[in-house]
Amino acid sequence: MNRALRCINCFLALFAVVVASAAAADTIKIAHIDPLSGPFALIGESASRMIQASIDEVNAKGGVLGGSRFELVNFDSKGSPQDAVLILKQIIDADIRFVSIYSGSHIAHALIESINKHNGRNPEQAVLLLNIGAQDPSLTNEKCSFWHFRWEAHTDMRVKALTDFIARQKGVPKVYLINQDYSFGQAISRAAKEMLAAKRPDIKIVGDDLHPLGKVKDFGTYVAKIKASGADVVLTGNWGPDLSLLIKAGRETGLDVVYYTLNSHNAGMAAAIGKSGADQIRQVFTWHANIADNKLERFANDYRKRFNDDLWLNLPKLQIDMLAKAINSAQSTDPVKVAKALHGMRFQGETGEAWMRPDDHQLIVAQYIATFTKAGGAVKYDAEGTGYGWKTDVRIEGKNNALPTTCKMEIPK
Repeated sequence: MNRALRCINCFLALFAVVVASAAAADTIKIAHIDPLSGPFALIGESASRMIQASIDEVNAKGGVLGGSRFELVNFDSKGSPQDAVLILKQIIDADIRFVSIYSGSHIAHALIESINKHNGRNPEQAVLLLNIGAQDPSLTNEKCSFWHFRWEAHTDMRVKALTDFIARQKGVPKVYLINQDYSFGQAISRAAKEMLAAKRPDIKIVGDDLHPLGKVKDFGTYVAKIKASGADVVLTGNWGPDLSLLIKAGRETGLDVVYYTLNSHNAGMAAAIGKSGADQIRQVFTWHANIADNKLERFANDYRKRFNDDLWLNLPKLQIDMLAKAINSAQSTDPVKVAKALHGMRFQGETGEAWMRPDDHQLIVAQYIATFTKAGGAVKYDAEGTGYGWKTDVRIEGKNNALPTTCKMEIPK
C-alpha cells in the first residue's frame, strides 16, 4: 500500500473516531411540561428539580450510549391544556422527542391526543410522553397510547389501596368525598363509591362534592357541610392549594376527621399541614423518606442539601433511570425503538421490581400507605422541617394492587 493511500486510510479512520465521539457526546433533551407559574407552580418547580437531580446522577455515571448526556428543558403549562398543546409544537420544532409531565390529567389528555395525531402524520419525528403524575385511569385504559408511559399508579389503583385500608378499620366509618371537578377528581369520586360499596356495604358515603380546580379560596362552606354530615373520614385527591386550604379550613373549625389523601406528600403540604395534621392524615404513595430498607436515603439526603427541599417522590428518578436503560438497550434515541424497549420493561428499582406493563404502559410497583406523625422512632426524617413525617402503615406489593385494563393498544411495526 503506497504512502498516499495509507494516509487516506488513516484520515478516514481518524474521521470515523471523531464522528463516533461526537455522536456519543450528543445531548439528549427532555422537555418537562408543568405549571411553573400560578397557584400550582410550587409543585411544578419541585418536580422539575427532582427530574434535574435524577438526570444529573445519570450524567455523572457516564450518561447513555457511551457518553451522551441528558439535558432538561422546562416549559410552563400554566395549568392550561391549551397552553400545553402550543408548547408541544415548540418542543417538536426544537427537535425534542421526550416529554415529561407531572401535573394534570386534563393536560395529559390534551398532550396524548396531540402526540397521537403528530406521530401518525410524522412517524419520523415521533414523540414520547413520560408521565409521572397524571392519574386519570382512562389514560391507560380506553385512551391508552403506545406513545404514553405512566409511572404513577392511576387513581383506581390508589383508591383501591385506600379503600382496602378503610374497609379493614373497626366500626362503620362515615366517609365524605371531596375532589376537584375534572377528570382526576371525578375518577376518584367514582372509584371510591364503587369500591367501598363492594368491600363494605355498611360504610356510608355521607357527602360527595366536586369543586372547581384551583378556584376556591375559602373551603369554609365545604368544611361546614363535612362537619354537618357527621363524617369521620374524608377521602380526597385534592392537590396544591386545594388541599392545603381544605385542611386549613378544617383546622380552623375544629373538624375532627382522618383525611385519606393522594397528594398530601406534595411540595409545601407538610409545612401547610404542620402539627395540626398529626395522626389525622394518611397518604398512599410509591415511596417516602422513612420506608424500611430505604435505598434512596443517600440520594434524598444529597437532594435536600443541594436544593434545601425534600425529595417527596421517587418516580422522577425511576423515570429517568428506566429511560436511560431503554436507550442503552435500544442502542438508539429513536423514540420508536426506545418505546419498544420500555414496553414490558422489568426494572429493579429502589423499592423492588418496577414493571412497565405492556398491555397499557402502566407501571406496576409497590405502594405504601403512611400516616403523618411526630418524628422519632420509625420516623427518622421529618418533612419540610416540621418535626413531623411519614410512618408506614402498610406496604402493598405491586402485583397485589394491579387492576385489569381495557386498553387496546396499537403497536407500530
